[in-house]
Order: sequence, then C-alpha cells, then structure tokens
Amino acid sequence: MRRLMNVRWLGAALTILVLAGVCVQLGRWQLHRLHDREERNGVTRSNLAAPPAPLDQIVGPQAVIGDQHAWRTAVVTGHFDASKQIVLRYRNVSDRPGFEIVTPLVLPDGKAVLVDRGFLPRQAAELAPTAIPAVPAGEVTVTGRLQRSERGGHTNGGTPDNGTARLINGPEYAKALGLDLYDGYLTVNSQVPANDPSFGKFPGPEIDSGPHFFYALQWFLFAILAVGGLIYFTRRPATNAAGEVVAERNDVPEPAGTPD
Repeated sequence: MRRLMNVRWLGAALTILVLAGVCVQLGRWQLHRLHDREERNGVTRSNLAAPPAPLDQIVGPQAVIGDQHAWRTAVVTGHFDASKQIVLRYRNVSDRPGFEIVTPLVLPDGKAVLVDRGFLPRQAAELAPTAIPAVPAGEVTVTGRLQRSERGGHTNGGTPDNGTARLINGPEYAKALGLDLYDGYLTVNSQVPANDPSFGKFPGPEIDSGPHFFYALQWFLFAILAVGGLIYFTRRPATNAAGEVVAERNDVPEPAGTPD
C-alpha cells in the first residue's frame, strides 16, 4: 500500500495511462484515414471506368472540379491562349524533377479551363525549360483527366508570378490572368491536333489502402505495451536498494515480546 500511495509512482502511472490513451486515439485516427482513403479509391475506380463526357456536363454550372470528379475523363474543345501560359516549377514525376506547362484553353462560351499539357524533365541544373513546345494553332480538342485545384496552405505557390508558379489553382490563376476559369484543371490524355511528343505522360492514380492499417496496429500495440507494463510493475514486489524483496506490512504494530 505504501508503494501505491507514493506520489511519484502515482504520477508516473497517470502519465503512462495518458500516453496509452493518446496511442489509442492515434490508432483510431489512422483507421479513420484508412476509411477515407478507401472511399476515395471507390470514387477513383468509378471515375476511371466512366466514359468520356463534355466538361460542362460533368461539372455542371458551378464550374468547380472537386474530389468527386478526380480522374474522370472530360472532353473540351477550344483554342489555347499561349500568351497566358504558366511554367510550373519544382515538379516531380516518377522521382524525376522537371517542369509542367499549363496553358488556358478558351472555350466557345468564353470560359476557359487550365490544361496541364505535360511534363518536361529538367536538364542538368536548369531553372527553367530551355524550350517549350508551341501550342497548336486554331481549334483544339483535348481529352484528359480532371483534377481539383492544388492548394498549398498559407503559401502563395498557386499565384502565378512572372509566368511561373508551383501549384495549379484555378481561382488564383483567374485573378492573375484575367480569365473566367474553371476551378480545377485537366491533364492531357489525347489531343487533336496531337500533343507535342516531347511532353512526358503522367502516371495514373495510386489505388491502394496505404500504410494506415499497419500504423493503427502499431499505435494500439504501443497502448497495450504501456498498460501491460504498468500492470506488471504494479504487481511486482518492491525491492530495496540492494535488490532484496521488501515485504509489505500492515500498520498494526507487532507485540514487543511473548508473555512469561
């Protein structure tokens, strides 16, 4: 009882219980992320299997490309505005650094959609592509995958600056370029006239469960180990400085001696 009432030991026990509770909550958070990822995977599979359709029929009058539209195949026809082309810096495809070229495609109704025309691998230590393939003249039909606008928290990477940016963000581009843009963008799958062959293709989506389930198991295991260790040391006999077992005593004093 004396050991259990020791303030320092109780403080350590409380700390262990709190840490175990935190581990349980982190495990539940990982399971929640797993659930969200599985839902996104379902949407992605459905969108990949859907037939191509005009952009306005997919998105509707709101003109916002959201998570529910990711990887859906859309078809748009218009003309490229090369004067408002943006070079995306610090991009990486298949572990290779480079640039992406985003050009607005102006549609017949006056609206425009950002088209990511492709990836240009960085040559040596260049800070900008030495040559950007020209856009086709006249009417162009693009068939590609829809993606929502990229967001970088509190950074301004989605605001074009001197013809360059780090993110593709429809509302920020609209303000900077003076265009009525869809909120989101399109990556080229095919194009008529054909896209320049020097552009690299983009990989498809990763449709897997990720590491969340195993991370959850790890957090739950940490919680079990913490509580198990606490129980073990609670039941373990107390020892003195020499390592000898110290028997716990009641507070009732023993008799001083035996009667004659």
